Amino acid sequence: MPRLCVSVAAIAFVAACSGADPHASADFDAGASGSGGSAVADASGFPDSSADADAAAAPSCSAHGESGSCLDVADCTAPGYAPVPGFCDGPTNIQCCAPTPSGASCDPNAQPEPNAGLVEAPGSGGCPSGMLRISTFCIDRYEAHLVTYPDGAPVSPYFNPGSAAVMARSAAGAIPQGYISQLQAAAACTNAGKRLCSDAEWLRACGGPSATTYPYGNTLQSGVCHDHRAGHPAVEYFMTSDNWIWNELDHPCLNQLDSSLAACGAYSGCTSAEGAVDMMGNLHEWTADPAGTFRGGFYVDTVVNGPGCDYVTKAHDVKHFDYSTGFRCCAD
Repeated sequence: MPRLCVSVAAIAFVAACSGADPHASADFDAGASGSGGSAVADASGFPDSSADADAAAAPSCSAHGESGSCLDVADCTAPGYAPVPGFCDGPTNIQCCAPTPSGASCDPNAQPEPNAGLVEAPGSGGCPSGMLRISTFCIDRYEAHLVTYPDGAPVSPYFNPGSAAVMARSAAGAIPQGYISQLQAAAACTNAGKRLCSDAEWLRACGGPSATTYPYGNTLQSGVCHDHRAGHPAVEYFMTSDNWIWNELDHPCLNQLDSSLAACGAYSGCTSAEGAVDMMGNLHEWTADPAGTFRGGFYVDTVVNGPGCDYVTKAHDVKHFDYSTGFRCCAD
């Protein structure tokens, strides 16, 4: 996966909140969590004799508080082990092959499909399924998740879809799609018979007919939206605030940690006057701006680039993606 850039406003947030290098981080850090007991990588942890030999000869390392060996990522295939960048010398494909921490629920090599079987609700106001009417246009009620196009098979929301043909869906209880670029989001909307929302449409839907600052009104209410996580997920997952972690914001486990990405509708109060859900927090949402714009903030930050509905990031081009980027569709 391509490595990622960071926004100017997010850099400022890191510098202000965590003391991190102001040129390194995409978001802020308020601490890291611990891990389980250590385990030593040895010959019994690897699937064949050649891998045993590689592991025995490789330099030792430690990641997530677990002991491991510096191996090529292609050789780190033992059950319960995963490669972790940043803890070994040499080229980027040489990483610390270490056990997943005791009690950890995320396997970075798995592609869970939590949205299997979900069905969009009928649209309201004459709009297509999953959508609601806002003045003269329709918008997805929830942040979008993906299915394959045209057959509608589930897609894991924790990975960039690459060149796969996908289409957008909007349903309560779905884990919305992060790790997506504006170009991919636009294609997913088109394949669903919809389109990305314009900036003006997105703002109208978030603030409602009275153009409120937040989806629920003009006064900030803590905890109503998924708008503040106590610690940055990258710092928690990699158990360090070293600068290299800000190049790993496409890691699939970041949105699978506790208190990271929430299911659509989990914050029932985070609803606009006309019924659009999670337009503040949870995931940034791409709009159709050809220069590259996403709005609304996400679960770590809804402050740095403007409050609530006014939050906007314009620091990235349309090919950018990371764990925080999502979308919803509009239609005429």
